[in-house]
Amino acid sequence: MAMPVDVDKKDKNAVVADINVTPMVDIMLVLLIIFMVITPMLQKGVSVDMAKATNPREMREADQDDAVVVAVTRDGKIYLGSDQLLVERLSERIQDLLAAKVDKTVYVKSDRRAKYGGVVDVVDTVRSAGVDTLGLLTDKVDKKTPSGI
Repeated sequence: MAMPVDVDKKDKNAVVADINVTPMVDIMLVLLIIFMVITPMLQKGVSVDMAKATNPREMREADQDDAVVVAVTRDGKIYLGSDQLLVERLSERIQDLLAAKVDKTVYVKSDRRAKYGGVVDVVDTVRSAGVDTLGLLTDKVDKKTPSGI
């Protein structure tokens, strides 16, 4: 009596030609998580929707790590770097930061929808702290935007 041969069973010594992508997917997911965690840490200061100007002056010094940047948000909150503080403490903190620096330049960036009076108070406070140069940061108008808004 002949033994039935199972055609569906593969030979144990046969070479598997399928690509195993599971390890690659695992590595990609780990990299994605790492980038998601690190990206917010790379952002310096507070992000605001700055006003747009047609002919802004480029201020590359504002992107340096030791630049003193004051931000005014839409709701009137004031940030020195990434620390929120009151306008009364701003002058004191700026004087402390600029005491050891030769270049006494402070950059102010404001949300375009912030109240004008709040921004003027910040500029006045920065000036009273003994700042030599004050830079107002803006974004450049895109040519695609018809009204510059």
